[in-house]
Amino acid sequence: MSDKACDNKKCIDSSKCARHEAWLKGSKNFKTFKGTEKKGCGKFIPKK
Repeated sequence: MSDKACDNKKCIDSSKCARHEAWLKGSKNFKTFKGTEKKGCGKFIPKK
């Protein structure tokens, strides 16, 4: 994945997001996007 991974565990979409999955797999190129328990961040990439 060439886009940044995401380490935001509280985001409602984290379990379905390829960015979060990349972070879980050890990507060092990450940031914390602004998703919350009630809404996603808007940078969501669906898992394949």
